[in-house]
Amino acid sequence: MTDRTALILSDDFLRHETGDHPESPSRLIAIRQGLQQAGMLVDRPVWEPQPASLELVTAIHQPEYVSMVERLALLGGGWLDADTVVCPVSYPVALLAAGAAVQAVDAVMAGQAPRVFAFVRPPGHHAEPGRGMGFCLFNNIAIAAWHALHAYRLQRVAILDWDVHHGNGTQAAFYDTDRVLFISLHQWPLYPGTGRASETGRGEGLGFTLNLPLPPGTGDARYLALFDETIEPRLLDYRPELLLVSAGYDAHWQDPLADMRVTEQGFAAMAARVRRWADTLCAGRLVLVLEGGYNLAALAASVVATLQALDEPNSIG
Repeated sequence: MTDRTALILSDDFLRHETGDHPESPSRLIAIRQGLQQAGMLVDRPVWEPQPASLELVTAIHQPEYVSMVERLALLGGGWLDADTVVCPVSYPVALLAAGAAVQAVDAVMAGQAPRVFAFVRPPGHHAEPGRGMGFCLFNNIAIAAWHALHAYRLQRVAILDWDVHHGNGTQAAFYDTDRVLFISLHQWPLYPGTGRASETGRGEGLGFTLNLPLPPGTGDARYLALFDETIEPRLLDYRPELLLVSAGYDAHWQDPLADMRVTEQGFAAMAARVRRWADTLCAGRLVLVLEGGYNLAALAASVVATLQALDEPNSIG
């Protein structure tokens, strides 16, 4: 097994056409070009995705909602809300995005790769059990986490969401369970309006949601302080058997949809810490799934920096 981070990357994700929209196929085109220019598509596994089964998707989403997305696509597409578009092939592409996240979990659990980064679209962390929103159709990382818990009988999975927007859909999926620790750093106030520090879980899940809302203008230093002083102790206490990351890059200082000040070096430092935590706590088992990031140059540069840090964490401060 190579120690290089494996990638899941496919031109099929470009088929989810969104028109004049921030979440467009050009995002993945920019990422692929950035990886190629950095020489990062050689000497590592690069896999094509496989679609998720309907059974897996409906483990997280209400069957009626999933059927509605399929019907809307078959009828030629439309809008789930003012932000979230469905085109004629969005349904199979969304199944492919969810399947890529599941495939990444399977790969690390089987020892095919120590880490996998799945470059998918549409993104997923805003998709709630009964509705898509915020550019998201199916919640890729939540489906992958459910699969990990049930296919491999894991008891503790951690999801870290560093997208600039709160992962309301992921939180909703696991708000009542202690088998998933959900941690989110996000700009506050900002869409979708959830993610207050007081939202900490319910019932058996009380204390297993950790929201870290941050004011506009927050940059690398504050993010890394929270990683070191708050997130690391919580993970050490929880001792996850698998670590998943909703890797959004819209906290970058150049992103048009938010007002944070994170740099490529900041994302690299976060990734290095995540790699170290995975190595320490869960035999290196680490899966990253792409979420947001809407300045193409910043997105590509941040992904390259992240991958460099995942491959060589000791080179990053």
